[in-house]
Amino acid sequence: MLEAVTRINNAVNGVVWGTFGIALLLVAGIVMTCVNKGFQFVHFGHWIRKTVGAIFRDSHVTAHTAKENKAISQFQSLCTAMAATIGTGNIVGVATAITLGGPGAIFWMWLMALFGMMTNYSENVLGIYFRQKGKDGEWHGGAMYYLKDGLGGYKGMKKTGTVLALLFSVFCLLASFGIGNMSQVNSISGNMEGAFGIAPWVTGIALVLIAAAVILGGLKRVASVSEKLVPFMALLYILGAAVVIVFHISAVPAAFSAIFRGAFAMRAAGGGITGYGLQKAITWGFKRGAFSNEAGLGSSVMVHSSSNVKEPVRQGMWGIFEVFADTIIVCTLTALVVLSSGCVDLDTGAMLSGSSGAGLVGEAFCTVFGDNGAKFIAVAILLFAFSTVLGWSHYGATAWQYLFGEKTKIIYEIAFVAVIFFGCTMSLSLAWDLSDTFNGLMMIPNLIGVLSLSPLVARITKNYVDRELLGKDVEPMLSNG
Repeated sequence: MLEAVTRINNAVNGVVWGTFGIALLLVAGIVMTCVNKGFQFVHFGHWIRKTVGAIFRDSHVTAHTAKENKAISQFQSLCTAMAATIGTGNIVGVATAITLGGPGAIFWMWLMALFGMMTNYSENVLGIYFRQKGKDGEWHGGAMYYLKDGLGGYKGMKKTGTVLALLFSVFCLLASFGIGNMSQVNSISGNMEGAFGIAPWVTGIALVLIAAAVILGGLKRVASVSEKLVPFMALLYILGAAVVIVFHISAVPAAFSAIFRGAFAMRAAGGGITGYGLQKAITWGFKRGAFSNEAGLGSSVMVHSSSNVKEPVRQGMWGIFEVFADTIIVCTLTALVVLSSGCVDLDTGAMLSGSSGAGLVGEAFCTVFGDNGAKFIAVAILLFAFSTVLGWSHYGATAWQYLFGEKTKIIYEIAFVAVIFFGCTMSLSLAWDLSDTFNGLMMIPNLIGVLSLSPLVARITKNYVDRELLGKDVEPMLSNG
């Protein structure tokens, strides 16, 4: 039975995370970039000012809503979304891309992110535009809503939109227990045992207690914790990585050279990049990039839709920044840490280390911090992975509510918290593979919705640009309520 499940899963996984799925993600990003006239490039300064720049000069971005208002601030929605996206993919995923695809994989990771910015932007625009306020007073939004009411609003597409919305919700619900829970906490327990000798069951009990205190408190508590945890963990990792890179600064130009040569399998004067084909570099760069920032999977839009904004484009710009911060900043730092520290032959692209995944990044940190390097990575994975669990708890709860109603959400939350202990103490190879597949399956209905509604996204974007950047007097296209 297990062998049959494994074979079926491998076949499906080979499609959703194979050439078809990766090409679909890239095409979607290119299409959304074109229909929105290269918004992420042309208006770079504007969206930077309206996102990270606004954190320091616009109190409305960070201001908490009143207790009776279930919406969360723009900054809280960003932090909760980034709690889910900045995770093990930024450490393990980058190391895997380099190990299996060579240094050139990082270039293709960047490329996927540049176009993925507009996929994530479009998801958030649609999420805000089609969201609904539930009986519990919370905003509910996500791919299931713009599939049902957006795609389903086209003539003759009502049933198709409803079916795709249900499929997305089921895939999201299943993925939340796997990729958003068990696989994350399993990474935590393994690293805590290896670095500090803490038994997995001890880690499991501790995580269950902490997660219960946060998740059972609802979205506002998750958002409140995320807005404190995410900036702290991101800055901690960025500072640690920066120290390693500065220590090996003389190797950084060669690291960038290896990335660009490896991206096109070009040979250097002394022998060049060998052993890694162009296909491997592209495949692993695209695959790990998508896994890290989740643009196109329809996940983070479910928390962005809970923001207290009415302007879809304003939340869309936070989606651009989310991908930018996750991949262009954090993943790039991890790549430079690994490539500059002597773990990879920068002339040939061959691995000089026998380590992989978190162990490879830990080895790179050890070149500067000694034995404390591995402990630093164990703590980083603890923070990154646990924040992912918090973010995905909301995604799964949103899917559960859509399928079974708001009153039953507590059932999901209790089950989600309980599963954490089993994730810490069990062998999860098949569970990891299955959840990876369900995570990828979310992409297909979501991108069908995004691409089919691209004319609407383009109109909303043009409306915003006309009003906010060109000063035209036009009626704004805002969300419901």
